[in-house]
Parts: sequence; structure tokens; C-alpha cells
Amino acid sequence: MKPLSFSLALLPLTAAATLNPDALIDAFKQAIDCDSCHALLVPLKALANAGDAVFVKTLVSTCQILELEDRDVCSGAINEQGPILATALRNISPFKSTATKLCEGTFGLCQTPAVNKYTVPLPGARSSDKRAVVRSSAKKPFQVVHFSDVHIDRQYTPGADADCNKPICCRDFSDSKHPPKQPAGPFGNPDCDSPISLTASFLEQISTFNTWSIFTGDVVEAAVWLVNQSEVMSDLEVFNKALGSALNAPVFPAIGNHDAAPVNNFPLGSDSAFQFSAQWVFDLEGKEWAHWTNTTAANEVTHFSGSYSTTVPGTNLRIISINTVYWYKQNFWLYDSDTPLADPRDILAFLAKELQSAEVAGNRVWIIGHMPPGCEDALSDQSNYYDQIIQRYHGIIAGQFFGHTHYDQFEIAYSDYTHRTAETAINVAWIAPALTPRSGNPAFKVYDVDPDTYDIMDAKVYIADMANPNYQVKPEWSLYYSARQEYGQLLRPPLAPNAPLDAQFWHAVTEVFEKNDTAFSQFNQFMTRGAHVQACDVKCKEQAICQMRAARAENNCHVVTPTTTFGDTERDPVGQAQVPINMVNPTPKSQQGRHAVGHAQCEGEGIGHVLRGLPHRISSASVPGLEKMMQKLKMHLKDILPQEIRAVEDL
Repeated sequence: MKPLSFSLALLPLTAAATLNPDALIDAFKQAIDCDSCHALLVPLKALANAGDAVFVKTLVSTCQILELEDRDVCSGAINEQGPILATALRNISPFKSTATKLCEGTFGLCQTPAVNKYTVPLPGARSSDKRAVVRSSAKKPFQVVHFSDVHIDRQYTPGADADCNKPICCRDFSDSKHPPKQPAGPFGNPDCDSPISLTASFLEQISTFNTWSIFTGDVVEAAVWLVNQSEVMSDLEVFNKALGSALNAPVFPAIGNHDAAPVNNFPLGSDSAFQFSAQWVFDLEGKEWAHWTNTTAANEVTHFSGSYSTTVPGTNLRIISINTVYWYKQNFWLYDSDTPLADPRDILAFLAKELQSAEVAGNRVWIIGHMPPGCEDALSDQSNYYDQIIQRYHGIIAGQFFGHTHYDQFEIAYSDYTHRTAETAINVAWIAPALTPRSGNPAFKVYDVDPDTYDIMDAKVYIADMANPNYQVKPEWSLYYSARQEYGQLLRPPLAPNAPLDAQFWHAVTEVFEKNDTAFSQFNQFMTRGAHVQACDVKCKEQAICQMRAARAENNCHVVTPTTTFGDTERDPVGQAQVPINMVNPTPKSQQGRHAVGHAQCEGEGIGHVLRGLPHRISSASVPGLEKMMQKLKMHLKDILPQEIRAVEDL
């Protein structure tokens, strides 16, 4: 990180000695790039030092008076997540590397810092015995269902307005306007999360495959300003029960960032008495998942922060499920120290130990988790360290499986990221589409799996087309496409009949995309299952292919492009290109269709989203009545802020 310019740093540092409304508002106005974001952290840290109550009340009042969101959204989101962010700010310097990560990951104003060099300690050397490479005997594949991001809204109300001012609609909110402009249908809407009826239809459909499944997380809906621990516990229990009742075989799950309260709340400490402990999540899921995994794995869920390892009955395949939320940029606990942990909660150590055990036992392995390690939501440090483990054990890893992005995607791992070729491609991460209609047509994947190698021979996506006239009567689930059929024929020579869809295959597909715009456009459409499809120009396409070739986050070509919207940019679903969001006159939700994925899609509209919209709101002359809003805000802040908040000594 380059040093702050003297002119930018001077005013906020001076203002920090006596924090007043004008100083705080000016710091927000000036927050348009990395230097000014660091400068903004000075008064925010001083505000946090005044206590959680002052910090939260100040931000809630600012959000409500400036009408950044509806009053209940402002209050709920900031009251839930504000104390966690305040804790992080109290524990770090505004000008060191952790602050840069905070400005990049939460506010979108800094570029991703260079990876902190660290060598992951591995538990043992490569097995000395020369076991024969596992080869396919061309037996008939068996099928495994992969589903993710169900986001079930148990308060979804058919007939409620699907075009509302809330981040999530299709509910009877107390301030709802009647009659509704766009009544929600019985089985879901593109601006809303999954109703119970859609979930029941989905479970009925996947039960017909009569095979075991993997679920890569996110049960709870995205109305994060309303979610509390009681609701999350109930939602998890009810969904687990529904899975057990509907399906005829085991489900191997992973924990998602929404499967806690507050959302993304996975502290680094293990004290179950701590106010923000997530231990209740691990205790609950360990108990609930035990009949699918086994007693040992259930104990691991409880004691290893939601991670576990188990062997699928009747196979030589070991499933290792890891909690990737400890590498997620929106987990504010990851910013609470200027010397962050290389391996929060020992997730990497657990993974390496289990892979070593699998290698010794001669197992093949699937790794499952919620957040893909190469996506822009992943901290580059932990993604790099995870990749070190993949480099060592890729020979026994038959596949990696994730969700979180809500899109049908893949990421390739390479032995040499400076030369990304088919020869250096060593593993692939499969990313499942979501059930929630917010990101496209509801969908799930079915893999054809080789019974000897456990390699993926085909990946078939099934959807319920919301444009079908019968959708709101009874969703019709049908095969959308087969990856083998769509992409295998594009290669020269075409994919051999018994060849798997491995990393080398997918790299060859990316080379086709580079030359064949029609093929790439088809991928673009497949990603959202034919709904919410966006155009992708040459630059977008280049970045999309770079993302495909990046199972390591530092190589995904993501570049932060700060704008006057305080970094509140949402990603084009293909290339994750930066598309500024107009916070003053936003496109109506009924027209947006929730196209972009961004933090609002994966995190829900939490405190980060609220703060990202603040500077542009304050400085925009086009906001009706802004001057009166500002005067009202200043008067409120004078009542809230202590007369004098001293700057800390370690700036």
C-alpha cells in the first residue's frame, strides 16, 4: 500500500481528536479511493472507540435520515452487524494492511493487497508406496445431485408485492403499499427468495434420482436485517428434516455464510459463551447431520467449526466438507487484528490432515464447501494457502464442489499459474447454480460419476423455467443442458467417449471460448439458466475467461474500480466486470431482475451495502431535499456523538 498523501491524511487525523458531525460527513464525502478510505477509517475508529451503542446509533441515524434504505432495513442491518465491524475497527490501525483489506473487501475502494507469504505445514510426505494410478474400467456411471443456495423464505406470501423498496420482496411488510404493483406468484418471483412451495417441488424432483447428494450451503433467506438466531436455528432444523423426509439417500452438506446470525458471523474465538459465538451452528448441524455422515464426522462438525470428513457408504470416496466462511471478505471478524491468522480456526490444517489420511488409505476425495476459493469474495491469503494443499494432493482429489456465486460456473487450478495451459491444469472446482429465483431460473446439477475414479463424466443442469406459462401452477423441471454434449463436441478432436470432464478438458473449453463467440455466449446464457442474461463485451469476456482459469483468488483478474458510488459496484455475472450502481435513482427492482451478483446477492444487503451507498448520497445534488436531510442529520449527530472522542495512540 502506498503512503497516504499529506493533504488527504491531514484533515481526518485532525478531526479525529474531536469528532464532530461535519468531520464525519466530510470523511464520507471524500471516500472515493484507497487513500481516502484509509482516512475515513480514522473517524470510524474513533466512533467505534466511543462504544458499540454510539457507533450503531450514528450509522442507523445516518442511513435512515438520508434514506439509504427503508428505516427498518437500516436499523436491522446495522444493529446486527455494526458491533462486529466496530470491534474490528477498535483492534486495527487505519493505515496497515488489515485496513487495506477492509477497504477492499467491504468498501470496494482498494486493490487487493499482495498475498502474505506463508508455507502451509503439511502433515506428512507423499506416500512412499507406489500405488497404481486408479483407472476407469468404463463401468456405467452413477449419479450424484449437487444443489446449493436454496435461500428459503418462510415468510414468502403469494400475492404480496414483488416490486417493493426492500432488498427482498414478496412479503407482507408492515409498510407495504396496496394494491401490489406486481403480485407474487405461488412458486416464486425473480426479485424474491425461494418460497416453501418451490422448495417442496425441487425436493420432490431430486428424490427421483434416488442417489446421494451434496449440498453446498445457504439455507436462510437474504432478508438479513430481520434474521436472528432463533429463525436460523428453526430454518436449519426444518430444512434438514425436509431433506431427510424427501430424499432416499444421504446428503453431505456444507455450511454457508447465511447459515448464522448475524449473517456472516463466524468469530475466530471458540468461547461458546461469547455474545457473537457461532458454536450453536456447529452444535446444531453436527447433531442434525449425524445420520448422513457418522458419529465421528458429527463430532468433527462440532469441534472443527463445521468441517468434517466421511466416506460415502459402499465406495472408496472420502467427502471432506470445509467451512470456507473463515476466508470470506464479508466476515468482519477476519479484520480484527493487524497480524491476522494464516489459518483461522485451523480449517486448512484439518483439510491437510484428512487428505494425508486419505492418501495413506488409498481413498479418492471430493472437497465440498460454500465459497469457491478463486472468487473475488475469497481472501487471497487463504486462497493461496488452500491452493498449496491442492498442489500437494491433487492426485487423489477427484473434484471440488462449491456454491455461493448463485451461478453455473467452474474454476481451474494449475500447477503453474504463470503458464496456464492444458498441460498445467491439475484440478477443477465445480460451482453449482442456485435454487433461489433471485439469480436465474431455479436449478440443480446432476453429475455422472465414474465408479472407479469418481471423476465427473458429465454434468447435467435441470431447471424450472419461470417463463413457462405453467410455472405458477406447477413448476416443470427439465434437463437444460449436458456439459459433455454442449462442450465436448466443440473440441478438436472431440472429447473421447470415456474421457472425464477434468481440468484439462475445461481448459480446452476456455480456449474454445477465446475464439468462438457463439460458444461463449452460450456459456453466458447457461450461467443464469436463460434468465437475467446480460450482454458481455470483449473486456468482460476476457475477465470471465480469466476467472475460469483461477481457482486461486489472486489470479482471477479482479480489479477494483472505485467510483463516486463509494465502490458500490456489482459484478456482471459472467466476467465480474465492474458496473456502477446508481444509488440515487436506481433501476426499479422489477426491471433489474437482480441481474448482478455482487455483495447484495451473496451477502444480502447488510451493513457493507449500506455504507457503500453513503458518500454518493451525501454529495449528489440530484437527491430531492438533500439540504434539509443534511441539516437534520447534523442535528441528530450532535445529540449522539460525545463532545470529545480522542484518537487512539497507535495510528
